[in-house]
Amino acid sequence: MSYNKTKTDPFLGLEIHKHLVKQGVETPIEEMNLSRTEKIDSIEADFTNIMKTLGLDLTDDSLIDTPKRVAKMYVNEIFWGLDYEAFPKCTAVLNKMQYDEMVVERGINAQSNCEHHFVVIDGLATVGYIPHEKVLGLSKMNRIVEYFCKRPQIQERLTEQIWHTLSYILQTEHIAVLIDAQHFCVKSRGVEDIGSSTITSKLGGSFKKDPVTRTEFMSLARIECK
Repeated sequence: MSYNKTKTDPFLGLEIHKHLVKQGVETPIEEMNLSRTEKIDSIEADFTNIMKTLGLDLTDDSLIDTPKRVAKMYVNEIFWGLDYEAFPKCTAVLNKMQYDEMVVERGINAQSNCEHHFVVIDGLATVGYIPHEKVLGLSKMNRIVEYFCKRPQIQERLTEQIWHTLSYILQTEHIAVLIDAQHFCVKSRGVEDIGSSTITSKLGGSFKKDPVTRTEFMSLARIECK
């Protein structure tokens, strides 16, 4: 999805940023203090130069608007997760019902871009937690995954960022995150292996320490637990 400023919580975003820095899992970011329009204008100029360097004729009607399209795509579509003012609202309610079994959201779209080559990472995430004091709105797990996917990533850090964010919001370590994805830096270039995928996981609390809980989560995620 594109950036939607009506469903954001910048104050929570700032808290999450500080928390991830403290945990050592924040994306390497420099504060540029540029508006979205300024970012788009700058990227458009830079990408124009790249295309010219490649020898492309930017007067052609098929290419003339490509630098602007790429710039808008970077800022508003595939890299808006670099902006903590765009952090999603995360509605949570008190666990008044004393629910103490795992909540699992699986099949979450996890499409990002490799920070080494800026090509697609395409996969699915499974996220689970055992409620303590709070219960999180179900779509918020999807939105947190989406937010951290919308930035240049490596899958290991992406997995950590999702886990630490959910742990912070839900105030519990009983969190599990698993991502299974194909990397187009492997699939479309380099080794050109079209059949492999990468699986990463971050487990905490009972998901890590209790073999029964771990096995149940992996079974629900449809990944064989060995």
